[in-house]
Amino acid sequence: QVQLVESGGGLVQAGGSLRLTCTASRLTFRYWNMGWFRQAPGKEREFVAAIRWSGTTDYADSVKGRFTISRDNNKNTVYLQMTSLKPEDTAVYYCVARSIGSSKYDYWGQGTQVTVSS
Repeated sequence: QVQLVESGGGLVQAGGSLRLTCTASRLTFRYWNMGWFRQAPGKEREFVAAIRWSGTTDYADSVKGRFTISRDNNKNTVYLQMTSLKPEDTAVYYCVARSIGSSKYDYWGQGTQVTVSS
């Protein structure tokens, strides 16, 4: 079974930076699409960023220019580099994965908390 484990969350001041890491196992990482979602308390889960097997990326409008998603296929790892953080970015961040043939992210990590103070 595919397993995703996030790390790197924490508390940071507004304007600061944080890098999230997701390590995947039990999949042929190179051929999976990876991404990040987040969910704030009392709010709907929302898409943050994605990186396809080909390396192309997509970002939510709210994070464009501030967040960067990347992957290291040799390490089975995907990263989310977050800069210029805002209090609105406070949420639990989830690493997600889907196969090339799937339209849904079927595998989710346990989440890591990111808190941005004013």
